[in-house]
Amino acid sequence: MKSNAPIGIFDSGVGGTSIWKEIHHLLPFENTLYLADSKHAPYGYKSKDEIITLSIKNTRFLIDHGCKIIVVACNTATTNAISVLRERFDIPIIGIEPAIKPAALQTHSNSIGILATKGTLSSALFHQTSQEFANSVSLTEVVGEGLVPLIEAGLLNSTEMLQLLKKYLQPMLDAKVDHLVLGCSHYPYIIPQLKQLLPGHIKIIDSGEAVAKRTQAILAENNLLNNEKSTPSLLFFSNTKLDTLASLLEDFTESIVLIKKEF
Repeated sequence: MKSNAPIGIFDSGVGGTSIWKEIHHLLPFENTLYLADSKHAPYGYKSKDEIITLSIKNTRFLIDHGCKIIVVACNTATTNAISVLRERFDIPIIGIEPAIKPAALQTHSNSIGILATKGTLSSALFHQTSQEFANSVSLTEVVGEGLVPLIEAGLLNSTEMLQLLKKYLQPMLDAKVDHLVLGCSHYPYIIPQLKQLLPGHIKIIDSGEAVAKRTQAILAENNLLNNEKSTPSLLFFSNTKLDTLASLLEDFTESIVLIKKEF
């Protein structure tokens, strides 16, 4: 595998671009190929078999396009399918999980909130992680039903978004959480709205920076870091219209290429 081959990233839609931004910030010369499976978003209410099938298809697409490593920038896909992907494909595969461990280590109120999809919260991997790192901490788990479709539609500041967030945050406020863990890669895009609704002392944690550092470490271990200091190729594929993807990446419009493609 060539070191200048692209990093492949996929998500159930546009949310994983929050992970892509962290990876691109840390590794600015790496070529990347992002796959937004918005046609099938959200993954959170699909069966485990459906999630595995879609994840295999997405991984195959990225490998067929020459990617040297795969980042599963989707909590639901990671928690339900990553073990299957690692068994099936002979390529480094990195997943993303809710950052329960740092929240559990840092909490002072011994109470943390987790906002995630149904598919993530009901997965065996999520329960395993919770028991391992947060066994003595009170967890308030809330399914963010309806948030991903609103984010996919670009309705970040809509009345519907604020109403849903107020509803989902109330149990956490009642439980006096001091950390809110975002368990979906779409959710970093609503951090401004969350900060608007939460008391200032509640710390919001997402997994993007940790995933970027893990990607860098695995590439280094496998001698796959791109040492060329040239302008990278930044490709984004989506199987639906590109409007929301373009708006979330507006700061990078001079260097990215957006492609609508059936897959």
